Amino acid sequence: MSYKKAVDWLFTQIPNYQKQGGNAYKPGLETISNLLEEIGNPHHNLKIIHIAGTNGKGSVSHILSAALQNNGFKVGLFTSPHIKDFRERIKVNGKLATESFVEDFVVKIQNLQNSEPSFFEITTAMAFDYFASQKCDFAVIETGLGGRLDSTNVVSPEITIITNIGLDHQQFLGNTIEKIATEKGGIIKVNCPLILGDVDEVPKKVLEEIASEKNASVFYSPKQLFETDLIGQYQQRNLNTAHEALMQLKNRGYEIDEAKVEEAFKNVTALSAFHGRMYKIGDEPLTIADAAHNPAGISNLMQELNHLEYQKLKIVFGASNDKDVKNIFALFPKDVDYYFTTFDSARSLNEAKLKELAEKHELPYQLFNDSSEALKQAQKDASVDDLVLVCGSFFLLEEII
Repeated sequence: MSYKKAVDWLFTQIPNYQKQGGNAYKPGLETISNLLEEIGNPHHNLKIIHIAGTNGKGSVSHILSAALQNNGFKVGLFTSPHIKDFRERIKVNGKLATESFVEDFVVKIQNLQNSEPSFFEITTAMAFDYFASQKCDFAVIETGLGGRLDSTNVVSPEITIITNIGLDHQQFLGNTIEKIATEKGGIIKVNCPLILGDVDEVPKKVLEEIASEKNASVFYSPKQLFETDLIGQYQQRNLNTAHEALMQLKNRGYEIDEAKVEEAFKNVTALSAFHGRMYKIGDEPLTIADAAHNPAGISNLMQELNHLEYQKLKIVFGASNDKDVKNIFALFPKDVDYYFTTFDSARSLNEAKLKELAEKHELPYQLFNDSSEALKQAQKDASVDDLVLVCGSFFLLEEII
């Protein structure tokens, strides 16, 4: 089986959230547990750092991976979704999993008699199997959706991290901050240290109560300022969260050198192959791509733009149809040129809805059914001192980057 056929099978034969959204949501741990049992429970051989949160968990995962790698550890990194290549989800020391491993794993899964696992369950099992085969010292595992019933929540981690709690995926996790916090707090384990990032008081109280019930010590990240190659002031929060996690690993007996941590923070992109967050994709005009796709993420992104120098802002935006687009559009400033676009996915918000929202909020806009054309037009209209921002969906970034 070729790599292309293996990936095609993953996407077309197995329900998957990246392509289908909520129709593919499959909560519960029974199927993933059975699947892992059939392939030898590779996750039992891994030292795991488990990370959940509404925003920031991808950044913290990559920062931690870079810092541990720079301290001499072999580090597996499991994140989602991918932008260009499926193997972006499964990396060791910044290098994508091999195509041959993906091919062989798909064949192995096809030959099992297990009940039908979902796309994400197969991908999770694949990541554990790859990291075990590579004899990784650590595996940094990002949850997919939520925490309590997420496929990754079969692990017994060294530490857990919850970056923040906001409103997203309410149709699955609950329509209040408290309910969402409870779901994400499901990754907290008995006697396992918990690192809390930038968590507001209401969800923090919920998470602290869960931690208390499980006798899990809670640690908070003191505010420090680190040098980093990551664009965006908000990344300082993620760097602080990752730093506290590293210090707790050090307290647990792992050799972590502070100088090597700070060196890694300056080279996160190169060490971990991190893309998709305030990622520069062009100059003159400066063009930045960011996968912010919920109100909290968009709000943070708009604030970050205040730290950049430019004359006029032009935004290329496309969203998935299951996102809270009404509240996202309410956050958009009116003194910006917008290039609203669809992308090649059944989940893309259609042109009619984009038009309706733009006119409701009185935003100056052009409408496109081709994301590449939207970007070309934005860059053509911009002067060399302007800023072009591409945001709204990983699907949009997949087509443009």
